Parts: sequence; C-alpha cells; structure tokens
Amino acid sequence: METGDHKLLTEMMKCAATEQLWSKGDRIVAAVSGGPDSMALLHLLCMAARQDQLTIIAAHVNHGFRKEASRQEAEVVRQYAAQLGISFEMIELDMPAYIEETGMNAQSAAREKRYAFLHETAAKYGASAIALAHHADDQAETVLMRVIRGAGLTGLAGMAAKRQEKNVELIRPLLRMNKSDIVRYCSGQDIPYCLDSSNNERYYFRNVVRLDVIPYLSQFNPQLTHSLRRIADVAGAEDDWMEHEGQRLFATLVTSAPDECKVDAGMLNGLHVALQRRLIKLILNYLSKDAEIASFDAIEKMRLAAAPVAPSTWRYDAGSGVRCIREYSSMRWVRVLNASESLEEGYAYSISRNSGAVDLTAGGRTLYMEWQKRGEAVMPAGRNEVCFDADKLVFPLKVRNRLPGDRIQVLGLNGSKKVQDMFVDEKIAPSERERYPLLVDAEDRLLWVPGIRRSSHALTGHETTDFLFIRMENE
Repeated sequence: METGDHKLLTEMMKCAATEQLWSKGDRIVAAVSGGPDSMALLHLLCMAARQDQLTIIAAHVNHGFRKEASRQEAEVVRQYAAQLGISFEMIELDMPAYIEETGMNAQSAAREKRYAFLHETAAKYGASAIALAHHADDQAETVLMRVIRGAGLTGLAGMAAKRQEKNVELIRPLLRMNKSDIVRYCSGQDIPYCLDSSNNERYYFRNVVRLDVIPYLSQFNPQLTHSLRRIADVAGAEDDWMEHEGQRLFATLVTSAPDECKVDAGMLNGLHVALQRRLIKLILNYLSKDAEIASFDAIEKMRLAAAPVAPSTWRYDAGSGVRCIREYSSMRWVRVLNASESLEEGYAYSISRNSGAVDLTAGGRTLYMEWQKRGEAVMPAGRNEVCFDADKLVFPLKVRNRLPGDRIQVLGLNGSKKVQDMFVDEKIAPSERERYPLLVDAEDRLLWVPGIRRSSHALTGHETTDFLFIRMENE
C-alpha cells in the first residue's frame, strides 16, 4: 500500500476511534452503489476488518433507473465482493413503476426503498451498523444546499458521522475525506468502479450545486468546501449541546402522555428564545414522526403564543396531525385525527332516587353522591361540594356535558346566567368546556355547575328530611 493510501486508512481508523463508529468483532453492512466512493469504502472497511476483527457485508441496490448500466454496476460490485471474500446481498427494484404508482419524488422514493433494504440486510446478518460512503465534498454540498433553502442550526450541522436509526447505527467513515483523495485511492489500489452518468444531469439540485454553484462561489473563497465543512463541525457540536439541553428541559418542564404534551406558558416564555424553539420542536417530534418538517414560521407562531401579551386562549393546527392550544397559563400540544376532531363525544348519565350512593366519572371529574337523613347530613365545604333537598328534586337527575344555550338560575343573583360566560369568568380551558359535567333534573333544569355555582333550586332548610350530598373531585 502506497503512503497516500496508507494515510487514508489511518485517517478512517482515527475517525472510527474518535466517533466510536464500531467495536472489535462488529458486523457492518456496507452500502455499495458501484461508484468510486462506495467501492473505496468497501476496500477500506475490509482493511479495517483485519485489525478489528470486523465482518463486512456488501449490500447493493439496483434501482432499475438505467437498465443495462444498472446491471453492469451490480455485476462489478458482486465480483469485487467475491474478490474480497465477503458476503454480497442485492435487490432489484422497478423504481419507475413504484414512482408512477405512489406519485413520490424519484429521489425520496429511491432513498426509502434503499434504506429499507439496508435495514433488512442488517437484521439478516445481525449487523450493528450500516456504513455509507458520504465524504467531505458531499458534506460541503449538503450544507450549502441547506443554506440556500434556509436551514437552522440542525440543518447547518450537515450529515452526522454516526446516528441511530431503527436500532442500527448509520455510520459515515469517509466523512472527513476529500473526493479527489478517494478517487486517487481507487487508482492506487486497482479498485474497479463505475461512473453514474446521472451525476452530471442538472435536473437534480445537488448536481447544480456541485457543478455550478460551488465552482462559482470558490472564486471568492478558494477554500469554500473546507469552510462549509467547518461550519458543519461547529454547528454539529452546538446543535448536539442544544439537543441535550432541550431533552433536559423536556424531562423537567413538559408533562407528557401518549397523545399530549403540556407545559406552563410562563415557563416556556422564560427560556432563552433558542431553547423555546428547540423545546417546541422536541414536543412536535414526540407527537408526530413527520413533525421534523415543521416550518420556522409555524414554530414561531407557537412560541409567541406563550408570551404574556398573547391571547389567553388560542389554537393552531401545526400540521402532521398536531394541534397547539393556549389555555390561560397552559400550552398544550395534542395529537388529532383531523382538524375538525372533537375532543370528547357527548354524554349523559342518569341518577334515580333509589339508586343509593353513586360514584360517577365524567369529563375528567368524579362525582360522589350520597343520600343522607336529618341529623347525619354533612354541610358543603367549598364550591366542590353541594347539598340539595332531595324531596324538591325532580328525578331522574342527569349528569351531562354542556349544550348550546345552557343557563343556570344562580343562587344569590337575580335572573339566570349563561354557562358559557361562567366558564370564561372561571378561566375553564376551551378544550375542557365541551366535556365539563353539569347536573340537571328530569326537566333539564340546571342544578349545579360543579366547582363553580349551584342554582337556587332545591335549597335545604329546617324542614328538610332527605338530603342529597354531592362532592366533586378532579382526576
């Protein structure tokens, strides 16, 4: 092995140790397209296998875009894997037909199918990692593409040397190597490779960036690709720190359930603006796997909704099946099936005079009802308890949620008051109002809005002999 070639292997081994890409004895699936980058990766991994007792498996995907050329590439990879004495796995796809059937973007569809096969191969061999041949020039192109599209810190971090996906590590051992050095390595080691003619087609954005944008901008900075890679390194480290801080805040500030996340609006607003955005992104990602594409404007709307000057009640469909709701001092994100989804169906529970003690849960609250006689009756203590003269009630009673136009004859006030207005006065969250339990009699006369007000009907007095005592508890 020539000096320059030895340097490339040394560089990869150093990267592997620094980034902990693998451990001795690991099995690694190498994604090999047949181009110089992936063929060099395959050879280098086989060299590394001697030192670290690795098992290497070559995996090739024939997408079927370029019929005869694709078959030739597959054969080149198969023969070289045999020459190296390693296992070879291949899948043949009809991507043009799949794209026509699904309507997907060609590159997205190809990536989906390619990664599915790589994961299947890793599972078949019990591999701990899938090695990809992205190099330093690819990294520079990726960062510049994301700058053009308006990326944030995570986007500027570019591709990671290692990240987990479906319990397997995706590793990029060549990420710090230049394309020119890789091609030179292939020549020095007599490594066969194929050139994909589509790499020169300006139909693809990446090709335009590589063929036109980077050469043009390099007039102003000859070290442009190096500068872009440095941006990725700096942004990657800072993004990693932000992610850890965000995860820590998520664990301490966010109350989470499978379909909902809640955080105090004041707490969220008190964070540094960068951490506000990061925490919202983590919440969205927790609730939906598609939420990573949430736009900057969408995240800003949700962030600003937590400010003291923002409306105290507010809702916004954030996309990806997630709705953001501001309810007074609380910010909630809930997973919904569709934009018009109701938070709870209507309900109504009947209580007869001879039903005895009743424990009834509705709208997130539990009502405990008990019939008592004079001398044993307990008087209400606070707004969560109430006592009626049972003889003045028209049975069966009913516990139901609110209906349009509901009003109550409030004790101590002349006339009646809308339940909706009472909810607003008491700052009952909008999402709670439709499921909040109300107590009515057989004539649908509203007797009690638990925890808020009772009506002037069926008051107890000296002549009362049968008492209905009710206590409400929040879940």
